[in-house]
Amino acid sequence: MNLEPLLYAAIFVGVFFMIEGIYLLMFGKSVRLESRVNRRLELLDKGEDPEEVLNTLRKEREQHNENQGLPILAPLSDKAAQANIAFSPVGLLTVMVLMGVMSFLLLTFMTGGGLVVRLGLAICFGYGSVYLWLNNKAKKRIALFEEQLPDAVELIVRSLRVGHPFSAAINIVAQEMPDPLGTEFGIIVDESTYGSEVTESLNALAARIDIQDVKFLAVAVGIQSQSGGNLAEILDGLAKVIRARFKLFRRVKAITAEARWSGWFLSIFPVGALIVIQLIEPGHYEDVKASAAFVPAAIFVCVMLFINVIVMRALVNIKV
Repeated sequence: MNLEPLLYAAIFVGVFFMIEGIYLLMFGKSVRLESRVNRRLELLDKGEDPEEVLNTLRKEREQHNENQGLPILAPLSDKAAQANIAFSPVGLLTVMVLMGVMSFLLLTFMTGGGLVVRLGLAICFGYGSVYLWLNNKAKKRIALFEEQLPDAVELIVRSLRVGHPFSAAINIVAQEMPDPLGTEFGIIVDESTYGSEVTESLNALAARIDIQDVKFLAVAVGIQSQSGGNLAEILDGLAKVIRARFKLFRRVKAITAEARWSGWFLSIFPVGALIVIQLIEPGHYEDVKASAAFVPAAIFVCVMLFINVIVMRALVNIKV
């Protein structure tokens, strides 16, 4: 039985979880605190200067922007910025190289592949595992931000209606809401304290987080600051729209759950069947490999599987 395909998959999964282990080992305490408290308020409670706290938070959020111009590192930098991970750019590259080296060593001791194959797989495993880990972290953080946003906008509306200015309403959100939204709005408060426009800070937040509802908030505040009007009423309508979209999105996700799982099954089953056949009977395709139609047929099947993934994803990817 040819176990190498399963070993390749096991090595990739092991490397993926190894990244999480390294992250928790290095930043476990701060990661656990971040899920319970507002990081900005935590730093302020330690007696640090507000300007130093702002500089620290800015550095954490902008440290990965330097690598966004590099074609290979740009996807990693985008996801790292959205996830707001504690790894520095150098640390992230070090982890990627370390995962590549670990993959190469595991492939060397556990498989019989050639040097070129092992090097190619090690590079792919190192880069791919880091990208998938960052993508998973970014999705979780963005999803939590989206869930907190309607409550934050409603809190701003209530603050405006009792007479607070918009900057004070943002400050209340920064103090009352947990992370990730609490610290992000706290940065807006600190930047406005040191001379920045609130609208500019909101636009920067919308660009960094890349959530449609945050862009709506930034546009609404920007238009009101230029043309005037009742900001509380505008944001109240926006909060209702955001909450309605969020509920509709959850409903659509529940309705399309069966179709999404069917799509995944139809996409994965042929590959899984091929692996099982190779494990049970490695010589199953020996009689047809010499046929002139084997390679074109294999290419056709791969193309159809790729088209199947695209079509099934398009059918269930309903925009709300």
